[in-house]
Amino acid sequence: MAPKAEAAGTAVVWFRKGLRLHDNPALLEAAKSGAKHLCPVFVLDPFFGPKFVGPNRYNFLLDCLRDLDQQLRKRYRSRLIVLRGRPQEVLGKLFQSGKPLLAAKPRLIVWEKDTEPYARKRDAAIEKLAKKGGVEVHTFSGHTLYDVDEALAKNKGSSPTTNNGMQSLAKALGEPAAPRPAPGKLPPLPPAASGKAYDVPDLKKMGYKSSPQTYLKGGETAGAARMTAMLKKTKFIRTFRKPQTRSSAFDPPDTTVLSPYLKFGCVSIREFYYGLKKVCSGSNHSKPPESLLGQILFREMAYLMGASIPNFDRQAGNPCCKPIPWANNKKLLAAWETGRTGYPFIDASMRQLTRVGWMHHLARHAVACFLTRGDLWLSWEEGRDVFDRLLVDADWSLNNMNWLGLSGAAPWSPPFFRVYHPVPKMDSSLNVKDPEGKFIREFVPELRKMPSKYIYAPWTAPKEVQQAAGCIVGKDYPKPIVDHETVCKANLERFKKALAAARSAGGQKRKASGSASSGKKRKFG
Repeated sequence: MAPKAEAAGTAVVWFRKGLRLHDNPALLEAAKSGAKHLCPVFVLDPFFGPKFVGPNRYNFLLDCLRDLDQQLRKRYRSRLIVLRGRPQEVLGKLFQSGKPLLAAKPRLIVWEKDTEPYARKRDAAIEKLAKKGGVEVHTFSGHTLYDVDEALAKNKGSSPTTNNGMQSLAKALGEPAAPRPAPGKLPPLPPAASGKAYDVPDLKKMGYKSSPQTYLKGGETAGAARMTAMLKKTKFIRTFRKPQTRSSAFDPPDTTVLSPYLKFGCVSIREFYYGLKKVCSGSNHSKPPESLLGQILFREMAYLMGASIPNFDRQAGNPCCKPIPWANNKKLLAAWETGRTGYPFIDASMRQLTRVGWMHHLARHAVACFLTRGDLWLSWEEGRDVFDRLLVDADWSLNNMNWLGLSGAAPWSPPFFRVYHPVPKMDSSLNVKDPEGKFIREFVPELRKMPSKYIYAPWTAPKEVQQAAGCIVGKDYPKPIVDHETVCKANLERFKKALAAARSAGGQKRKASGSASSGKKRKFG
């Protein structure tokens, strides 16, 4: 038998998403790479700072890093090395000399693939720097059920735009790879990789002045506990139908609230997928798209869209976004963002977003419709940016897919004339089911003493009722910033005209080109 090769060099595991030990292909590869030392690294990129990321989400990230650090210490007598700066600069120095962590440059760096535009550009630059320095680069798919590039290739380069199309593609791809356990052991840290300089910082040190208010605690430990608890709720899983969950439920919410843990990769999407399959096997259960398995497929589809549709995050140059002439009104936008529209359900939802960093998906539907085609006629890009900053589970692909759809501007949008009323009835599709207004009383304290009869439309309460409730509309709580019935009618006419203008412009363009059928069309399932 040939002698075992001596361990040599250092392997760097660059954590970004995928903040877990279990089912982490990059970590498993580094563990068996034959490296003498292994250096788990996270780089705090200034691109993701207070300007673009709210305190709730950033604190959730820091929770994730602390938990990962603690697990590495406990299981492997290792640790997480936290570096700060642009990854191109921080890792570029590492590839040149190994400093400040290593006596020499590393032999290998591994990471999990990321399909967001910023990440792809960043990763291409890092890979170029690594090869220039003679450092091997290995990348792995782990954030989605399927490798995004392979799934797109299977679908001839395009993404499905319906859940049925995604189901068909998933069937063609076959079952996802099974989740794998955490490594049994890891090579030790390099000698220089110690000291408090590499510890996880607190929120204040990262430039945040306000404290987080969310009850959600980040990390694989918390995420695994939540996922395990959910998978024990077999009746909940088998009967789950997303549109039937209550948008006003907040203590506890009416869904899994696993989305923040999936966004940061604290839990494995493959582990959750196979856990759901096991619960549903041999039993009657809800079906996609409404089921939890259907929700996973929506998530998968969003990543395929984001990776394949040009300019997915904007109207300009996006082949899947109708050209709608949205208005620009900072005053209306600020009222919507801060929960001061005068419509209590809209305001409670937006204030929940600010306080907790999370919102039920039907509440997201309501506030998105209100901002865009329903009432304020403002661009979905404005709302997307607010969600991206404030949601703990903000995810580039999902956020853009959902805002595009809810604005009415995408092929996967519901009919644009189906508008959510901002004063929801208890039997409406928003599924509020909260006649006493507990949700509103929690997040809009000005209205806590308002009688239930008027809680969703307090401006209709007689003056003496408002006085008795200690809330005068127009003084203690705003009057509605728009009259829904009036603006909704006008907005639908605007939308019709915009669609007609787009069809006319498209017809003239085809006529000018000499053929209405020449050129390839993108095919979406």
